[in-house]
Order: sequence, then C-alpha cells, then structure tokens
Amino acid sequence: MTTGDWRIERDPLGEVRVAATALYGAQTARAAAWSFSGQVMPAALVHALGRIKAAAARVHGAAGRLPPAIASAIERAAREVADGAHDGEFVVDVFQTGSATSTNMNANEVIANRAAELLGAARGGNVVHPNDHVNLAQSSNDVMPSAVQLAAVTRGEQRLLPALAALVERLHALAGAHWSRVRDGRTHLMRAMPIRFGQQFRGAAQHVAAARRRLAAAIDECRALPLGGTAVGTGVNAPPGFAAAVCAAIRSESGVAVHETEEHLAAQDCLDGLTALAATMGTAATTLYKLVNDLRWQASTAFEELVLPELQPGSSQMPGKVNPVVCEAVLMVCAQVQGNAGVVAFANSQGQFELNTMIPVVARNVLESIDLLAGAATTLRERCLDGLRLGDAPRQPVGGNPMLATALAPEIGYDAAAAIARRAAHEHRSVLELAREMTGLDAAHLQQLLDPARLSGGPEQPPPSPPRR
Repeated sequence: MTTGDWRIERDPLGEVRVAATALYGAQTARAAAWSFSGQVMPAALVHALGRIKAAAARVHGAAGRLPPAIASAIERAAREVADGAHDGEFVVDVFQTGSATSTNMNANEVIANRAAELLGAARGGNVVHPNDHVNLAQSSNDVMPSAVQLAAVTRGEQRLLPALAALVERLHALAGAHWSRVRDGRTHLMRAMPIRFGQQFRGAAQHVAAARRRLAAAIDECRALPLGGTAVGTGVNAPPGFAAAVCAAIRSESGVAVHETEEHLAAQDCLDGLTALAATMGTAATTLYKLVNDLRWQASTAFEELVLPELQPGSSQMPGKVNPVVCEAVLMVCAQVQGNAGVVAFANSQGQFELNTMIPVVARNVLESIDLLAGAATTLRERCLDGLRLGDAPRQPVGGNPMLATALAPEIGYDAAAAIARRAAHEHRSVLELAREMTGLDAAHLQQLLDPARLSGGPEQPPPSPPRR
C-alpha cells in the first residue's frame, strides 16, 4: 500500500513505512532507522555482493530451482548492483548486526524490487521475494564473508598490486638514474660510511617488491569463499554443487579467480584470511613509512640531499614555505592502515561458536586499507617520485664525512683512524687532508682509499633491474 511519500511493507515483525521511491524494503528500513555513524558499507562490498547474487540467480535458473523469468530478472538487477547503479540504496550503517544480515537483506530487497520492476510489477510486493528468491540457498553467515573476500581479492589484484608494481618500477628507474651520485650513509641518525643514491632507491624497490609478494600471497588466501556453508557452515538448504557453480560463474563473468572453501566451518567462525591480509597490509605500511620518512628527511633543510616537487604553499602565515605534503599524507595512511589491522585482529577474536560477529567492521577496515595503500602508492609515485631530483649542494658534502677514516683503519689501526676522525669532526677539516698530515701514506694511495664511490661498495654501473612480475 502506497500513501504519498511512503509505502507500507510487512516483514516478520509487522508493518514498516518505507520511502515510496526506495528500492530497499522493510528490513532495510528497520536497520537504517537506528543507524548512527553516517558510515555506510563500502561500495566495493556492495558490488561484490551484487556479483554473488547475480551468479546465484544464474545457477538456480539453470538448475530449474527458480522460474526462468524470475532468475533472469534477478540476475539483471544484481548486475546493476554490481555495476554501482544502485549504490545510493545501500543505506545501512557499518555498525550494525555483527553478521551483516542487514546489508545482505538490503541487497536482497533492492534486487528483489528492481527485478519486480523489470518484470512489470510494483515495488514492495512478493512477485520476486527477497528471501525465497534472491537469497535462495544462502545465509548472511556465508554470503557476507564471501562478499568481503571477493571484494578484497578484486580490489587487491586490480588496484593494490598494480600500484605497488608501478612504484617498484619507479624506484628502480630512480636507482638507475642516480647510481653515480654518492651520499653519506647514516646509522643512529649519525653520519656513517658512503652509499650511492642508486643503492638507496634499489633497496627501497626491493622492500616494496617483497611487500607486494607477501600481499599477493595473502590475497590468494582470500580466494576460498565460505559460500555454501549457509547458517552454521553445514550447508543446510544449499543444494550440492551450488557454491562451486556460483564461484565458477563469478570466475567466468569477472575473471576473478575464486573457489569454494573446503573448510566451511572454519571459514565462517573465523575470518583468518582477511585478518592475515590486514596484518600484511600493516607490514606493507611500515615499508612505505620507512621509504617516505627517509625522503622527507633528505629533502629537509637539515640535509638538502633531495628536492621534492612543490605542490602547494606550506603555511598560512609564512610566505614561501613549502612542505613535503605527499610524504606526510602517506605517513598518515600508514598510521591508519596499522590501526585498521589492529581492529581487524581484535574483530577476528569475536568468533563465538559457529559465527564471527564483527564482519561489517572487518569489511570496512580491510577494504579501506586496500584503497588507502593503493592510493598512497600511486600518489607517491606520480606526485613525488616522478618529479624528485637530487639536491645541487647538500648541507653535508660526502667528502667531509669524518667516518671516511674507517677506510684507514686496516692501514694505520683503529685508534689512529679514530684520532683522525675526531679531529676532522672538531676542526671541520677533511679526513684526506688530515691523513696527509698524520700518516706516512702516499697521497695517491690515500686518494684511492678515501674515494667515497669506492667505499660505497657498489659497482660503477647500476645492475639491471629485475623483470616485472
């Protein structure tokens, strides 16, 4: 029954007023009525849910479990959801029932009402039923973790892994371009033996590449979907072969390689795969943090070894000031990703008996971390590294580094070399100059011993970059 701006629907608890224009129905309206955070479920999750519902309708229709017209309408409506056409209809808060039943029913109702429209019927009726038709052979308890995993795999392999691969390539390019320039190495924040800029960038590339490999492995663990376990992981009301067929349909339609888990009980009472992915993203965040923190220090007025692109004014009061804004943004991303990993780890501990009851917050944090890391890696590459150059006159020329005296130790002993290093530091003179005064070593030999490029230990030409994987 429709009255003005509202229509009246019924669910197991009785009558509910639903906005007349809404595609969702009674159960969604009930859940939305007490939403409080203003944060809805991630769009990537909604789209993954649409894929699952579309594949399920196709499988049911082919098996004769749904009338052909209804199966076709559900599949078409669910594909619209998967394509983002109805994102505004997903109004349920992230902070909801722990099984995410509210979001599953939000999807079921939107798809049912849209399918009814496609069949020429009105919204809010039972021509296409959200439970009996759209949710056939499914439960929130297996569909929702499956949707989170599908979204994580999709976003991970389409956004995060490519972003990190491109960052690795850029770092290798910087290594090759700046291999010949040598800078002070630093340990304990103090000047140490020389290192090539190229070695620094090559090492950073290796760190990021290793992080990417770990993430790829963690994403792979999420490919085994709990679908088919239904309410408690035992598969009640799911026909044999249903989940495997749905996964095959998803693979065929999207190219995303997922399959039915062999461990349904374990897949539903714990979210270990997603927790491992969140933790691995936390580790990747420490890798990015180290990279950008070094860059901003090297670009600071303390060292002036690097010059970063100037993107915006850095002060509302001090004219001409420019800050390392991309580096600082990436640092904050890394902090958020670390926090998200902690939330997911705690949420995973909340699996009582046959169900984890913090699925929505796991979805939110895992998917946010994927998008944040992908965005940070891309912005770091495009807005910082692409325009980075070496400083023309660093504050501390590498030839004046007192630690070059380390190279003298094998020739004159540790104590004598230490005396030269201390005088060099206190008198602001070069080790080479003092070694000529304080040792009997030949001047040419000293020049060769104290050559910063030789002391970097790297070859004169950069080694070839590894092939992209």
